[in-house]
Amino acid sequence: MTRAIRFVFFSLLMILPLGQLRAHEVTPNIVDLKLHDEAVDISMRLNVEAFLAEIDLSQITNTDEAEAAGSYVVLRQLSADELTARLIEKWPAFSDKILLDGSEGNGLTLMFEGLDVPEIESLDVPRLSTVSMRAVLNAPLASTHVTFDASFGATVLRQVGVAEGLTQYLDAGQKSDLILATGNTPASGFERFVEYVPVGFAHVVPDGMDHIIFVLGLFLLSLKLSVLLWQVTAFTLAHSITLIVGASGVIPISPEIIEPLIALSIVFIALENVFFSNLKAHRTAVVFGFGLLHGLGFASVLTEFGLPTGQFIAALIGFNVGVELAQIFVILCAFVLVGLPFGRKAYYRSAITIPASLVIAGIGGWWFVERIDII
Repeated sequence: MTRAIRFVFFSLLMILPLGQLRAHEVTPNIVDLKLHDEAVDISMRLNVEAFLAEIDLSQITNTDEAEAAGSYVVLRQLSADELTARLIEKWPAFSDKILLDGSEGNGLTLMFEGLDVPEIESLDVPRLSTVSMRAVLNAPLASTHVTFDASFGATVLRQVGVAEGLTQYLDAGQKSDLILATGNTPASGFERFVEYVPVGFAHVVPDGMDHIIFVLGLFLLSLKLSVLLWQVTAFTLAHSITLIVGASGVIPISPEIIEPLIALSIVFIALENVFFSNLKAHRTAVVFGFGLLHGLGFASVLTEFGLPTGQFIAALIGFNVGVELAQIFVILCAFVLVGLPFGRKAYYRSAITIPASLVIAGIGGWWFVERIDII
């Protein structure tokens, strides 16, 4: 019986993160839209290779999961000029996936303006290129909506060129709110809060595998509520602090430093589970320190696509609440699937805690090696 439990739990831990070990992670697109008298200008940062490989990003969290992963890898080898040529060839299909509508009967056709392909050192990270496009207007357009095809995945839409431009997180296939040429009435703080709660949740579940694994490491030490509460409270307080100061720009964020350290935090917590069976005084302090790192990791995501300037604090709090709800969800799932049926068994620590923690330590170690580009 204990062998079966070890095998199942070990297998689950391995299956969950393996898709993330090669970091072809799906991230939200970033769109800057400018609406003026002569045209609608759109700058869209996205994974062009995923589009060319006909990968539906709304169905996966990592391009390695896609049926067309082989074609995607081949496309990753293309030079900037070759990738641009492929996109121009497929431009009608691409532009058809972006719908602009508005008043005064304008027929809005998006024309290709250019493609900026970044130079990257490793094929193990997504190459996010920026497509510039324009729709010339027959007459000034007072307002419009924009809808990006669900296959593009989630999108952060930012209206630029006006003082109070619309900023909105769009789920895959979601139609934007009305975009006014003169700028929009700012959303209320509560509206921004509600909008960013699911953004924070999704950053952990399903997208934040390293944060999920870390929380599982906290869970595995002990099923005592007091032990879990002390750890989760320290972790939550710490990452809330650095999320706020990091997203506010008070602390400079370097993912090249933060991400490897987050991986090491996973290793440390997992190995402590192996050598200690009870909560030690230093563990809470260590978890707090690691929480500061994870908060900077969360902040780097928000810094990358930005928060609405008009309701910055409300959106930030909403994002953080979403993160907390996702952590609670992970812990509840672990408790229902593992803690509740097996937690009181004499073999729980030897059959589940120690083997699972060793797997988590191995995963964290692998991520660390990947993130410092040793392999």
